[in-house]
Amino acid sequence: MAEEKNNFEQELASLEKIVNNLESGNVPLADALDQFKAGVKLSRDLDKQLTAAEETVAKLIDKDGNETPIDPTNSGSPEA
Repeated sequence: MAEEKNNFEQELASLEKIVNNLESGNVPLADALDQFKAGVKLSRDLDKQLTAAEETVAKLIDKDGNETPIDPTNSGSPEA
């Protein structure tokens, strides 16, 4: 699991670097387009990882070890 966290952090750092490069305005157009495409891919990958993590966290485990999904938008859902 630590490796996944490290990959997430590395990908996030890469995305931040791309954003900073593009915001500087000192990137040739062709390079900017390539970086933009890479940034979009990283953003989508990071979003998928976050969604998976949220789904894992949003489960209630009862005393018998059974997992019950929790709907964070439903105020009637049991709280952990």
